[in-house]
Amino acid sequence: MPTRTLRLPPLPPSPVVLLLIDFVNPLRFDGAQRLRAAAVDAANATAKLRRQARSARAQTIYANDNYGEWRSDFKHLWARCRASAGASGAIARALPPRGDDFAILKPRHSAFYSTPLELLLQQLKCKRLILTGIAADNCVLFTAMDAYLRGYELWIPEDCIAAESAQAKHQAIDQMRRVLKAHTQAASAAH
Repeated sequence: MPTRTLRLPPLPPSPVVLLLIDFVNPLRFDGAQRLRAAAVDAANATAKLRRQARSARAQTIYANDNYGEWRSDFKHLWARCRASAGASGAIARALPPRGDDFAILKPRHSAFYSTPLELLLQQLKCKRLILTGIAADNCVLFTAMDAYLRGYELWIPEDCIAAESAQAKHQAIDQMRRVLKAHTQAASAAH
């Protein structure tokens, strides 16, 4: 029997990709209360960065937890968060998905682990990742480590990530800067 090669339709190249990690989030976990205000600030900074990235034709990809729900749907999760009061709703309203955005659901901390992210980035011919999201010392850090191991240049704007405490955020930023060679300049200072 002859083998068939799957031919994927080409995607417009995006050498720079903006990755939004766990921003679409009901914020119902231990420590969420300590994270909420910083997460809203990071989402608002990311919304400004996203407008700049869009004008530079950089692709946006949402990477969100599936919360153990294997039949979960990103659009439904976003709509549910958007309708929420408080920080979860404010974040979802600040960062609404657009028709040309991609969304992946992740089962664990890293956006690369058991997801199609690596294949999607290859198809986009991505070389540089801009990582934003929550939490800086958890899912953002794990994703940054996996991206570094795969050879991506990293920019992790310090004003576009949040953690449960300023100390946890600063320790994560220091780790990503020193070990992963990430640029961490704030998005607000970059232009």
